Amino acid sequence: MHAYFATQFVLQLPPGHRFPMEKYAMLRDALVQHLPEVQLSQALAASDGELAFAHAPAYVEGIDSGQLPPAVYREIGFPWTPAMADRARRSVGATLAAARTALMQGVAANLAGGTHHAYADKGGGFCVFNDLAVTARVMQAEWGRVQRTDKRPLQVAIVDLDVHQGNGTAHILRNDSSVFTLSIHGDKNFPFRKEASSLDVALSDGCGDADYLAAVENALQVLESDFNPGLVLYLAGADPHEGDRLGRLKLTDDGLLARDRRVFDWCWQRRIPCAFVMGGGYGKDLSDTVRVQINTYRVALEYWRRWQCLATPTFEV
Repeated sequence: MHAYFATQFVLQLPPGHRFPMEKYAMLRDALVQHLPEVQLSQALAASDGELAFAHAPAYVEGIDSGQLPPAVYREIGFPWTPAMADRARRSVGATLAAARTALMQGVAANLAGGTHHAYADKGGGFCVFNDLAVTARVMQAEWGRVQRTDKRPLQVAIVDLDVHQGNGTAHILRNDSSVFTLSIHGDKNFPFRKEASSLDVALSDGCGDADYLAAVENALQVLESDFNPGLVLYLAGADPHEGDRLGRLKLTDDGLLARDRRVFDWCWQRRIPCAFVMGGGYGKDLSDTVRVQINTYRVALEYWRRWQCLATPTFEV
């Protein structure tokens, strides 16, 4: 199973900064140690043309040059450096690569990604560019060029199970009927001004395994009744975990494992390729976050092996 990374592009954050940048290298090291069947590849940077599918050119240029007003970078939460701009492009590039690979092999991953708070013309919540929105639209464009038929465009479902609502994703794709945006998130958590997704499920603080899994099951039923995706982009956030310092939910390791299994099984049963990204994870002990993420990869590998038994790929790039 292929997974794409940009862990060599690490931001040098000020002392005391609350974003746990080291979690990406920890996940990569854990995959090398525990899951050698995962083939790790360095992500290429998303191009200007790819970013333009979801972002205003002036915003992209301002991120590259560092010439946007200081308030823009404060809202993102990272100080501007050339490395910040490069890493943001590569985070999108990794999700693009994962989606292209998933369309050929069934399942693939980005070790980072899930930057769902980024809008077309601004970032926020440690998100610079919106990898999910860019990837949905680029995959639709590439699908259309290859298929060359009068059939409807590739339908993409974004299943966002990060503890924070995907406000930027919802806003960028709000008028796009070819993309279904599902967000299951903490009601009282960031962002405090929510946007309207295709389906939003808001959970109370302290929500545990049983209620959470019921919400996932109900949401997948709605998704299936309303939409027929040819690709799923799954944001497998670790931050609903009970040990997360920003999550405010109470899911156990077993609960999150069951969540992942349900999503991958839902995709498999319908033969829908799935590219997954890691999103948030802010464990009081970062080893908890990485353990949750490794469990996601274990489940993904099971379903990737099933896909390899199929005779033909879904989509040749």
